[in-house]
Amino acid sequence: MNSWCKVSYSISPLHRLQHWVDGHFKDTSLKTLGLRIQLGHRVGERCYNPISTVFYNDFVILDVNGVHSVAVDFCGCETAQSLTTQLLHIRWFPATSVNPKTAVTFRLLHHFHILSFESKASAFEYWQTLSRLSDNSGTDPPKDRYEALLRMIKEWRNLTLLKRFGRGHDPEGLNLPGKNLPQGWENASPDKQWLYGLFVAIDANFRLAQKNVSSDIADPGLSNGWSYFIEEKGYKGFLHEVGKQPQEKSTCASHNAVNLAETKNSRGLAATGAGTVDCSCHNFKRPCTVGDLQKGEKYVNMDYLFCSTMQFAKDLIVLNISYDIACQWSKNLRERIVKYPDRIHVDCANKFVTFLVPKFHLPAHILACQITYSHNLLRGMGRTDGEAPERGWANINPIATSTRKMGPGARRDTLDDHFGDFNWKKVTNLGVSLLQKIKAAIPERDQHTRDFREFNDTLVAERPEEVSQWKIAIERWETDTSTSTNPFGATTTTMTQASVRLRLAQKEAEDLERGVDYSLHSEILPIVLISMGIGMEEEQYRLRWDISALGAHSTDLQRSKIQDRTNALQRKIEQWCQVQLLYMPSASRVRTTRSSSAGTSTEEKAHEIDLLLPSKLKEHTRDTICDERLCRFEWELPNTRAAAVIGNVERHILEAADQYRRARNALQNLHQTLGEHDWQDVFLVLEVSHIHSMSEGEVGQSEGNRTLSWIWKMRGVSTAGDVLTDALQIEWCKARARANRWTEEVELLLEEMRRVRVFLSWHATWWDEQADRRVGLPAAEAEGINGYARRQAVLRRNIRDAFTSMWGVCTLIKPFASSSKTSDKLKM
Repeated sequence: MNSWCKVSYSISPLHRLQHWVDGHFKDTSLKTLGLRIQLGHRVGERCYNPISTVFYNDFVILDVNGVHSVAVDFCGCETAQSLTTQLLHIRWFPATSVNPKTAVTFRLLHHFHILSFESKASAFEYWQTLSRLSDNSGTDPPKDRYEALLRMIKEWRNLTLLKRFGRGHDPEGLNLPGKNLPQGWENASPDKQWLYGLFVAIDANFRLAQKNVSSDIADPGLSNGWSYFIEEKGYKGFLHEVGKQPQEKSTCASHNAVNLAETKNSRGLAATGAGTVDCSCHNFKRPCTVGDLQKGEKYVNMDYLFCSTMQFAKDLIVLNISYDIACQWSKNLRERIVKYPDRIHVDCANKFVTFLVPKFHLPAHILACQITYSHNLLRGMGRTDGEAPERGWANINPIATSTRKMGPGARRDTLDDHFGDFNWKKVTNLGVSLLQKIKAAIPERDQHTRDFREFNDTLVAERPEEVSQWKIAIERWETDTSTSTNPFGATTTTMTQASVRLRLAQKEAEDLERGVDYSLHSEILPIVLISMGIGMEEEQYRLRWDISALGAHSTDLQRSKIQDRTNALQRKIEQWCQVQLLYMPSASRVRTTRSSSAGTSTEEKAHEIDLLLPSKLKEHTRDTICDERLCRFEWELPNTRAAAVIGNVERHILEAADQYRRARNALQNLHQTLGEHDWQDVFLVLEVSHIHSMSEGEVGQSEGNRTLSWIWKMRGVSTAGDVLTDALQIEWCKARARANRWTEEVELLLEEMRRVRVFLSWHATWWDEQADRRVGLPAAEAEGINGYARRQAVLRRNIRDAFTSMWGVCTLIKPFASSSKTSDKLKM
């Protein structure tokens, strides 16, 4: 039995065996049965010079099914290869190149490699898994080979990286010139240059911090500056030279990335995080763009990363840079770059550079930034959102826990490896992703182009001169955004409660100068009375809301605060009602009549008292006499409040809607007395379906595909013409931008599909060329190198063909704006 096992398993020496003992199965091993593994010869063939053979009776092999102790005989013939080479021939990766006594199978390294990408499992967790697969009882644990496994994984990552990038095939390294841009792209007309622009997105991630353990000397990286992390020595030297310059403070908003860069806690950390520059179209990590941050997201770090990756795109003319603090970072970028070393210098003088803020981050900026750095409004952006780094961080963050405690070299190599896998998955998924995008983009393009044409035709019929001016203004701004007036910004001033009160007070002052005094109180003027009444109505409303929110388990402190507010409001209302009797004596009669009808002597609570402003008096009886001036004062104030509520609906939707309806109800009760009839065309009935944010549109809509509610087109009564014109101009510009961005998106996607196919064809040819570049190699090695290159070439062609078949008729779609007639309409 033992002899049969040794022969049968000599070709599978790492199988785990059990034998029947005392009525049960018991674990055993081929080594126990006497199996010895001969290296350097074919299976079953002995060494020609056994005297010099190296014998290892206790050689440890790590495989996916556990840790094995085997007996190994290395060939000792005169022509024998090194011990490490003999191990590699049977696909065992040695832990050291000098007298190895531990190895790991290629199968295990590949298994861990893919598993770590998908699950972010650490090497320690993987070792623990192997240990338990070997012995899950703890009675016979395998020898600790965790440190050896770490070293072998690090080497495997590096060698795999070099192999996949063809470094083993090219004796002079890689230098890859243009691959997929069409001939003469640099001479394309100005209206087509945007198709050949580079989209990059900058961001930082503070989850990728690193503890201050080990050092670059003790733990150097194996791919320093070869892939995604920048070359460390030059980067650190640069930071040492210029890193002490003070950081400019933000003038846009309280951006922590800018204002807190100097105060970021770095105690016990060698790096507080990592910065990156990604391709914002494809969500790829760009070469040499990842670097550690030492104390927050400082300009000097991000400048270096940006300049580093731009060394690979010096010839590109159009550059679109997305950064969540682009409004601040871009201010003195050119001046800062000039002062930096020549090795990272970027000449922006001959480039068309556009700075943008990612779509998700844009609402946090002030209005001026929202209309200046928006992907939705700027020409040539398509439907790019600039949020690529955030998606990349979501993929890499799960590994942050294990990389946090790694040495600097191991951490950079590990992250480089994960970034590379992320890019590769993006490449293999381009067929699906681009197809999904163009299927969504074509109907959106058609819909928004149609909507804009209908909107434009209507406005041209009613306001031809104004539309012509809008067209001139937006085309001028698209040509020169730095000096031209931004047409997406409002030009009229919104009326406020304070401004209305001022205007009414000034009118009353004019009456006093003419000797006309309508005041019946020495301190409280009519306008003040009405304004105070409207203010107290709001206090009642908020108090009623807070009382209803108390609940059955409210605390004594909460109830005491409500009671204090109630008492204070009660006193204010009593004092106000006394003055009200001077101006509106009919209010006393209404209150008496209501009290008699109610038949109760219980005193009304402060938040339930009806103040009986002029609009309420008209509601109780149309015959009630009330000074028309008081009606006019209330008319003006709710009028302004209704308009102001529309402006605040994004922040306080429910409360604002109630305020608007109450203000409109007041106008409803007053309009007949004052002979106001056109107001209903301005302040429409507000339904629930009408209430949605301007930036969000209806449910499920974003700025790029939203529809506009009537509340965003309304005008204020006192400035009806100006406000309406202003709103229409902005909405016309936005409707035009939506149509153009979707049209650009289709053109960009078609160009991307072409580039992908051309690049894959080029890359396949490039791999074919690598097959025979190395000369003077042994026949076996030459055959291996040639075979690998041919396989990579075939793989690229297979991917290209699969994409082409998948896309099918999509690649034959003509750009929607290809005809001059259509193009002219879109540019209107």
